[in-house]
Amino acid sequence: MEVILKTFVNKLGDKDELVKVRDGYALNFLIPKGYAIPATPSQKKVREENLRQAAHRQEKVKTEALVLAEKIKTVSISLPALMGKDGKMYGSITPLQLANELKKAGLDIDRKRIEIADEVLGAGAYTATVTLHKEVKLQLPFSVVAQSTE
Repeated sequence: MEVILKTFVNKLGDKDELVKVRDGYALNFLIPKGYAIPATPSQKKVREENLRQAAHRQEKVKTEALVLAEKIKTVSISLPALMGKDGKMYGSITPLQLANELKKAGLDIDRKRIEIADEVLGAGAYTATVTLHKEVKLQLPFSVVAQSTE
């Protein structure tokens, strides 16, 4: 049975995708939960029109994300952190701290779009990945500097 997904379904597909699934899976799970609708000829036409309109919007969003990425590349982030005498850091560096530093620089980035790949254990240089669009990702370098515990 062919269905059109109304939302992202893990291991199946993304929103507005036309997928072929078993009848029972569609009739007993996907359609009753509101995750999909049956792919009738009229629904397929509606889907095509939605995809055409969405492509134009997505291109605009991607362009805005590229402009924002260029602005982010110019920002230098240095985060203070409390360190013990042995050089170990108290606490941790979070995406929220990076988002707040970007906000101070005039760039409003949601913390959920920032991912710190390496574990930040002490003072030094690190990188975080910022996902602005599904096709626009950039590496954000930042440094952690020791702050005295006194």
